[in-house]
Amino acid sequence: MSESEGEKLIPINIEDEMKSSYIDYSMSVIVSRALPDVRDGLKPVHRRVLYGMYQLGIISNSSYKKSARIVGEVLGKYHPHGDVSVYDTMVRMAQKWTIRYPLVDGQGNFGSLDADPPAAMRYTEVRMKKISEEMLLDIKKETVDMQLNFDDSLKEPKVLPTRIPNLIINGTSGIAVGMATNIPPHNLKETINAICAYIDNDNNLSIEQIIKYIKAPDFPTGGIIYGYDGVKKAFHTGRGRIVLRAKVHLEDLQGRQCIIVDEIPYQVNKSDMIAKTVLLMKEGKMEGIYQIRDESDRNGLRIVYILKQNVNTNIILNKLFQYTPLQTYFNVNNIALVNGKPVQLNIKNLIQYFVDHRHDVIIRRTKYELKKCKYRVHILMGFLKILDHLNIMIQLIKGAHNHNDACNKLIKKFEISEDQSKSILDMRLQNLTSLERNKLKKEYEKLIKKIDILKNILIKYSVRTQIIKEELLDIKNKYQDIRRTKIDYYGNKVNIEDLIEDEQVVLTISHAGYIKRTSLSEYKRQGRGGIGNRGATARESDFFKHLLIATNHQYLLLFTEKGKCFWLRVYEIPEGSKISKGRAIQNIIHLQHDDKVNAYILTRDLSNKNYIKGHYVMMVTQKGIIKKTSLENYSRPRKHGINAIIIRKEDSLLEAILTKGDSHVFIALKSGRIIRFSEKKVRSTGRTSYGVIGINFTKDMVIGMICVESKEKGYLLVVSEKGFGKRSNIKDYRITNRGGKGIKTIHITKKTGSLISIKHVTDQDDLMIIKKSGIMIRISISDIRVMGRATQGVRLINLKENDAIADVAKVYKPIMGFR
Repeated sequence: MSESEGEKLIPINIEDEMKSSYIDYSMSVIVSRALPDVRDGLKPVHRRVLYGMYQLGIISNSSYKKSARIVGEVLGKYHPHGDVSVYDTMVRMAQKWTIRYPLVDGQGNFGSLDADPPAAMRYTEVRMKKISEEMLLDIKKETVDMQLNFDDSLKEPKVLPTRIPNLIINGTSGIAVGMATNIPPHNLKETINAICAYIDNDNNLSIEQIIKYIKAPDFPTGGIIYGYDGVKKAFHTGRGRIVLRAKVHLEDLQGRQCIIVDEIPYQVNKSDMIAKTVLLMKEGKMEGIYQIRDESDRNGLRIVYILKQNVNTNIILNKLFQYTPLQTYFNVNNIALVNGKPVQLNIKNLIQYFVDHRHDVIIRRTKYELKKCKYRVHILMGFLKILDHLNIMIQLIKGAHNHNDACNKLIKKFEISEDQSKSILDMRLQNLTSLERNKLKKEYEKLIKKIDILKNILIKYSVRTQIIKEELLDIKNKYQDIRRTKIDYYGNKVNIEDLIEDEQVVLTISHAGYIKRTSLSEYKRQGRGGIGNRGATARESDFFKHLLIATNHQYLLLFTEKGKCFWLRVYEIPEGSKISKGRAIQNIIHLQHDDKVNAYILTRDLSNKNYIKGHYVMMVTQKGIIKKTSLENYSRPRKHGINAIIIRKEDSLLEAILTKGDSHVFIALKSGRIIRFSEKKVRSTGRTSYGVIGINFTKDMVIGMICVESKEKGYLLVVSEKGFGKRSNIKDYRITNRGGKGIKTIHITKKTGSLISIKHVTDQDDLMIIKKSGIMIRISISDIRVMGRATQGVRLINLKENDAIADVAKVYKPIMGFR
C-alpha cells in the first residue's frame, strides 16, 4: 500500500532501534528466563512446572503421572517455549546429584552422574515431593499476586508463597544477557537455624554470626570444601571462589595400594573425569597409576585408582587433584531479582528478603482468613438472630411467593443483610434443633476469639516473626538431614612441592657452568679401587667441578666467584640422566657472562624464622679471607641475586658453608696444609663487608673449607688430585687462632698431586668421586683407611693418563642429614 493510500512512514535510526530492541530482549531474558526471584528462589519455568503439577493434583501422596502429561499442561497453559526446556527443567528438579533438596519425585531413567541423558518424557513419571508442597501451601489464600498467562486466558502466580528458603538451600545457576548467577546450595538445618537466630536477634545478625550457623555451602554430591577464604568472601560479598575436592580413602587390593574415590565435586562429569585421567596416563603425566576402575552402582559412587608398586601415594593423589576434576572450583555469584531488578546479594541479604517475603505472605494470609472469619461471623449473627423467632420466620417463608420474596421479607422483618437472609433460607431443618443451635453459638464464640488473634497478628510484628519461626522449625523437623560436604578449614592451593617427591638427587655443575639433577638411585655403590660408571660425557675442554647430594624440596643457594648469591629450588634444576650434559646455569639464573658459580649451600625452608636466625653462612676466598653472615640476610630470594661478600682484586669466593654458630673451621691449602680454629673467632657481619684473614700463606691457594660442630665426631677426609686419599681423626688437628699458617694434613708428592678436597665424614657415609673425564664412582667411607696426618694416603680411584679428579662429594645418611 502506498503512502498516498494512508500509509504513514516513520524514519527510525537503526542504531537507536537496535539498542532499544536489544535492551528489551536482555531484560526479557533477565526477568523472565535466566534469573531467580529472591523470594522463592525459582525461575519462571521452575515455578510453572510446580504450579502446573499442583493444579493437576499430582502431589506427593498421589500416583505418578507421565512426564509428558505435565509437560503438555505447562506448555499449553503457562510456558510456550518448547517442550525440551520444560522437560529438562523437570528432570533437573528430580536429580538428587543436581539439586540438594529435589522438588520433583521421579520414577524411571532421569540420567546419571556420567551425564547420560534421561529417558524420553513418554517413559518417565513424576509427582511432587513433599517439600515442594511447602512452597505452594496457602497459595489459594490470596498470599501472592497472580498474573495473566501468555494468552490472557488463565492466571499464574508471580511468586510462590514458599515456607522453605529455597534459594539458599537449593541455590541456582543461570546465564542472562550481560550477567550470570551461580548460587550454591546450603544445608536446610543450618539455614533454618541461621534464620531463626536472625529473627531472635531482631533482624540484626551480622554475617560473622550467620557463619556460626551456616558453616559453608552443602553440595548434593558431598566432597570437601578445601580452604575457607572463598567461603567467607562469598558470604560477605556474594562473590567468591570455593575449592572443591573429592572425598577419598586408601585401600590395599591384591597387594597394591589403591586410591578410592567415594564422592566427587559438585557438577563434575564422572566419565569425563576418568577419561581425562586415562589420557594423562597415556601422556606420561600420571605414571604412578596402573589402572582405573569405575565400580559405582546403585548403592553409591566408587572409583578405584590402582597404583603401581613403590610409588608415593601422596604424590599421585596431589597430581590427581592438580590435573583432574578431582579438584574443581565453584565460582559463587549471588545474583537474584529483587523487585524485578538483578541485585548482588550476600548471605544476610538472602535471609532478609526471605523473611520479608514470609511476613508479606503471613499478612496476606491473615487478611484472607480474617475476611473469611468476619463473613462467617456475620452469617452466624443472622442465624442467632432469627433462631429465637422461628415461628415468625416459618410463617414469612410460607407466605412468600418465591425465593426472592422470602429473602426480602426476612430482610425487612429482622433487619438482616441479603447474605444473612440467603444463608437462612439455605439452612437445613436439622440446624433448628437445640443441639445444633448450641453448636452455632460455640462456633460464633470461637470465631470471635480467632478474629482477635488474627487482628493481633496484623498489628504486632513480633507475633508474625514468632509464626515464621514456628513454621520454619516445623520444616526443619520434617526435612532436616546431615551435612554432606565436609570442610577443610586449613586447606590451601596445591603447592608444586606437593606434586614433586622429595627424593634424594645428585646435582652436578661443570667447569663450564652446566648444571643438572639426577636421581641418586641411578648410581650403584662399588668397592674401593674400581674404575667407576660412565657419567655425563663432558664437553670438549670441560669437566665436572661440583657434585652435590640434595633433596628436591631444598633451597640451593649459589655463590659466584665474584661474591654474588642466587636462589634455586632443587626441583627447578633441569633433570637429566647420568650421561646427559645438563643446562647452562646462566640460562637458569641471571649470571653475568664473566662470572661463574663456585660454591653452594643447601637449606630448608627460608620462611622459618627460628631456622634462619639460628644459622650462619661461612665463606672463604682463595686468598684465605673468611666471612660469617647470618642466614637471615639470605632469606628473601631475589631474581637477580644479591651481594654476599665484597671480593678484592685478584681474589675470588671459593667456599660457602651453613653453620649453627658453634663450629670449628678447617681451611686447607693446595700445598697440603690445614688450619683449625673456633667459629666464634669470626664476628658476624653484614652482606656488604670484606671479611677477615682466616689462614696466612704466600705462593699458595685455599682449596676448601669445612665446618665441624664442636661436639661432633668423625674423621677428616682428604683427597688429592691423582686419586689418593685417607681419613684422619679430627682430634689430630689442634685448635689454633685464626690467621695462622696451619699444619700438614697430607704428604704431597708428584705421585699424589696437589690437595683438591677436604671433607668431614663418618663410617656411615658414602663418597662420590668425579673425574674430569666425566667418570663417576661411589664408594663407602668405611673402605677408606684411617691414617696419620703426614701420610700420603691410599689410592681411591684408578686414573688414566692425563686424567684427574675434579671433585668429590659426601652422600649423607639419612636424607635429611643435610644441615
